[in-house]
Amino acid sequence: MSQTRTVPRRISSMLLNSLSGGVVPRTGLEYIAIGRTDEINAILSDFSDLEADGSCFRFLIGRYGSGKSFLLRLIRSHGLDRGFVTCDADLSPERRLVGSKGQGLATYRELMRNLATKASPEGGALPSLLSKWITAMQTECAGKGLTPGSPEFQAAMEATIREKCAAFDTEVHGFDFTFAVTSFYKGFVTGDEAAKNAALKWFRGEYATKTEAKKEISVSDIPDDNTWGDYLKLVGALARAAGYKGLLVFIDEAVNLYKITQSVSREQNYEKLLNLYNDAMQGRLYGMGFFVGGTPQFLEDTRRGLFSYEALRSRLVSNRFAGEGLKDFSSPVIRLSRLTNEEIYALIRRVMNIHATHFDWTPPISEEELAMFMQDMASRIGADSLLTPREVLRDFIGLLNVLRQNPGASFKTLVDTTTFQAADADPEEDDFTEFTV
Repeated sequence: MSQTRTVPRRISSMLLNSLSGGVVPRTGLEYIAIGRTDEINAILSDFSDLEADGSCFRFLIGRYGSGKSFLLRLIRSHGLDRGFVTCDADLSPERRLVGSKGQGLATYRELMRNLATKASPEGGALPSLLSKWITAMQTECAGKGLTPGSPEFQAAMEATIREKCAAFDTEVHGFDFTFAVTSFYKGFVTGDEAAKNAALKWFRGEYATKTEAKKEISVSDIPDDNTWGDYLKLVGALARAAGYKGLLVFIDEAVNLYKITQSVSREQNYEKLLNLYNDAMQGRLYGMGFFVGGTPQFLEDTRRGLFSYEALRSRLVSNRFAGEGLKDFSSPVIRLSRLTNEEIYALIRRVMNIHATHFDWTPPISEEELAMFMQDMASRIGADSLLTPREVLRDFIGLLNVLRQNPGASFKTLVDTTTFQAADADPEEDDFTEFTV
């Protein structure tokens, strides 16, 4: 990717702010992506399968600083460009797959809040998704010579909706899903915002009780901790019906499942993960892909990780023929290694160019000094395993900021008089604000 590629100012501002704060940018990743060619090509192959009504499930596993969050975001960006709908959520103590205090439903709500399309990449795309689906049917009915707004047109629309929704009715909870879609349509054509908002509230899982939902939208059931996965599948079917390639689901910080102390609760979450995995790998989720980011401990720990759950261990164990430098990117588990120092060096050069263009200045840093900076960072104690692009970029952008605002400052003097060290990392902790490429 060319380093001279022009970055829109809004994107460069967001990139520099995110990187200096040590978090993964949500957009603009293509301007700073380095490496991961094999992994990305494997995922793009998955996309081709999804477009042909297939399904997939991938675990992206790597140590602190290996690039899970960045790669998940980059895959999401590729998916939006390819015409997929995406949704994403970071797990936490308040968001799990299953929980006694609504943690599973909280994850579903987050996924729906972050529902995105290429036209709405920041999320909040649920209304436009439904509207696009309805508009496509209106176009179909208008193509039959019917006049929009006429009784004949309305009757044809309702018949078309019933026909299109027949595919939903065969799924679990499909009847209520169809009713909510129809309710949104009626509000859409009549301008009844209350009806539209009630339907959207139901889709987002925001009704606290079935009684409340039945009163406002006349449905008999609502998404909850146990059933949200079924509703997510229906959203995937809706995305396909609206003309998108499918639905991509991204779940990061899965190490939070590993951290659940109660074994029964932890196993219930792994059971939920197993059900989604089985549905995807058995081809039951047309056009749906799941991508889960976690640490080696989350996967391999035989006491608390996925390997403690035999049904998952037997499915996710490494290919015994892939070793000694041999890789298998068709496996459901993609293991990420730390970026090389050469790749990190290329990354800071790219970020320096973005910084220079954004602030319209010329950083007083020679190629030799840049190489010395990288060599200095790489020589710190623990850098071979703990030094990550997040630390390097955060410090480097801070250095650029000082140089820009203090014209008399010297790059060499600042580097020589400042102590850099790799951040401490707990091998059982994931990086909750990690950045790497």
